[in-house]
Amino acid sequence: MLRISAFRLLGCIRYSRISLPQESGPRHYGSCPLDAHDEVRDGRAYFTTPIFYVNAAPHIGHLYSALLADALCRHRRLRVPVAAATRFSTGTDEHGLKIQQAAATAGLAPAELCDRVSAQFQQLFREAGIASTDFIRTTEARHRLAVQHFWEVLKARGLLYKGLYEGWYCASDECFLPEAKITWQQGPSGDACPVSLESGHPVSWTKEENYIFRLSHFREPLRQWLRDDPQAVIPEPFYHAVLQWLEEELPDLSVSRKSSHLHWGIPVPGDDSQTIYVWLDALVNYLTVIGYPDAEFKSWWPVTSHIIGKDILKFHAIYWPALLLGAGMSLPHRIYVHSHWTVCGQKMSKSLGNVVDPRTCLERYTVDGFRYFLLRQGVPNWDCDYYDEKVVKLLDSELADALGGLLNRCTAKRINPSGTYPAFCTACFPSKSGLVGPLVRAQEEDYALVSAVTALPQQVADHYDNFQIYKALEAVSSCVRQTNGFVQRHAPWKLNWESPVDAPWLGTVLHVALECLRVFGTLLQPVTPTLADKLLSRLGVSATERSLGELCFLPRFYGHPCPFEGRRLGPESGLLFPRLDQSRAWLVKAHRT
Repeated sequence: MLRISAFRLLGCIRYSRISLPQESGPRHYGSCPLDAHDEVRDGRAYFTTPIFYVNAAPHIGHLYSALLADALCRHRRLRVPVAAATRFSTGTDEHGLKIQQAAATAGLAPAELCDRVSAQFQQLFREAGIASTDFIRTTEARHRLAVQHFWEVLKARGLLYKGLYEGWYCASDECFLPEAKITWQQGPSGDACPVSLESGHPVSWTKEENYIFRLSHFREPLRQWLRDDPQAVIPEPFYHAVLQWLEEELPDLSVSRKSSHLHWGIPVPGDDSQTIYVWLDALVNYLTVIGYPDAEFKSWWPVTSHIIGKDILKFHAIYWPALLLGAGMSLPHRIYVHSHWTVCGQKMSKSLGNVVDPRTCLERYTVDGFRYFLLRQGVPNWDCDYYDEKVVKLLDSELADALGGLLNRCTAKRINPSGTYPAFCTACFPSKSGLVGPLVRAQEEDYALVSAVTALPQQVADHYDNFQIYKALEAVSSCVRQTNGFVQRHAPWKLNWESPVDAPWLGTVLHVALECLRVFGTLLQPVTPTLADKLLSRLGVSATERSLGELCFLPRFYGHPCPFEGRRLGPESGLLFPRLDQSRAWLVKAHRT
C-alpha cells in the first residue's frame, strides 16, 4: 500500500454487527471476539508495511515506511526474543491501471515493468537492512488464490451486487470520488479541469457496470469500533480524521472494473468481463502473507499492526475494516500512520528534480547513519524536511561525537590500560546520595544520571508503544549527553591507577560509563543494528546478552553481582561512527536528476 502497545497485546475488539435484509432473513456481519488462547499467551505480533506501487522507483518515503516497521519489529524481538513469534511483511503492489499505462509508456509488458521495479525495492530493502520475514508481490499465484477466495466470501455473504457505477475516477489514486471531493483548477491549456480535492490529481467522469460492495452498511460498525478502541488508529490526529470521515455519508464502493478497460489484474471469479479493483486486491496481501485462506492465518491476524502513510489512511481505516467485517473477520490490532518527507521545504517531485534517491543516501551516510537520521528526525504527526546538511550535522553530533567519543574515551588504553570492565566501588558511589565517607566521590548529578539510565529502557519501550520512535532516540541521546557530562565532570584521564585513593574511583567512573554504553547499545539495536553490534562487541557483550530481558543496568549499585565486572573488552574495531566531511565541496547530493 504501519499497537500491540508496540507490544502489549490486547484481548479482543468488541463485537459489533449490522443486519442486511436477505431473502432468507437477516444476516449479521461484525468483528469477532478473539479466542482466549491467542496472542497474549504465545506473544505473537505481525507488522506490515504498505505494499509499494511499482509505477516508479523507490524514494525515501518508501524507505521511511519500511524503517518504521523494521524498528518496531526489531524492538519487539528484543522484548520477545523468539524469532518465530514475530512476523514482518512488505512487498510490491503490481496490478492496476497505472501499471498498465506506465508499462505502455515505457514500451514494456506489465509483467516486465513489475519485475524490474519490484527488484529495485527488494535491493533497496536488503541494502537498508530491512529484516522482513516476507516480501509479497501481488502477481504471485498465492495472492491470486487469496484474493479470489476473499471475493467469494464477500459474495456468499450477500455483500456484492452488480450495478451501474457512475462518478469521478482518479487514475493516479486508483479510486472513485464523490462530487464533494472534486474541485476545478486551471489546466495547462487554460481551461478548468476537474481534480481530486485531496491529492490534486486529475479525475475523469466514468460510467460502467461493475460489482459494488455494500460499504454503506458499515458506517455504524466502523464508528463503534473506533469508539471502543481510541488507539485503533494512531497518532491521535489521524484517529480523529477517520471519525470525521465517518460523519459523512458512506456510499457503496465499486470493487471491480471492466476487463476491457483494465486487463492487468485479477479476474473476478466466474466473470472474466470484470477485473477486481486494485485496492481490494492489494489490501488482501496482508492476509496472503499469513497463509489465508488456510486456517494458519487465524493465529496471526488478530495481532496485526499496519504501518502506512497518511495518503492511504482512508483505504486502511475505512474500506479495509469494512471489507474485513463483511468477511466476518476481526479488525487489525493497530493502524500506525505517518506523514511525508519534503525536500528543502518542497514536496518531492520528478518535475522539480528533487526526488531523493535512498540508495545514494545509504552510500553517502552509511546504512546505520541514514536509518538513524530518518527515524530520529521523522515525526509521524507532521511532514518532515530533508536536506543534506541536516543529515551531516545530526550524525556528526549524536553518533560520531557524543556516542562514538564516549566509547573512545572509556576504552582508550591510556585511561583503561587493562582493557577490562573495571570494578565498581560501592564505597565511592554508595546506593544513597548524601552519605559521607573517606572514599565517597559521587555527586548529586551522578545519581540523576543513574536514575535516568535506569528508567531509559522502559521509557524507550513506552515511546515505541506510542509509535514515537523519534522520542525514543531523543531519550537515548539525552542520556548519552548526561553520560558525557559525567565523564567530563570526573575527568578519569586526570586520575592515577597507581594511587590507592584514585584507583577505586577511576574504576567506578569507567564502570558506570561502560554500563551506560551497554544500555545505549542494546536500545539502539532496532535502529542502528550494525553500529549497535560494533558497540556491544567492543564492550565484550555476547550475542546472548543483548535482549531487553538481559538488560540489568548497574547491578553493583543496587547490591547485585555484575557479570561484566573484570571481563575483558572486545577487540578494537576503529571509530564507532567516523565523522562525515562537512565541507560543502564534498557533500554528495542525493538527488536524482
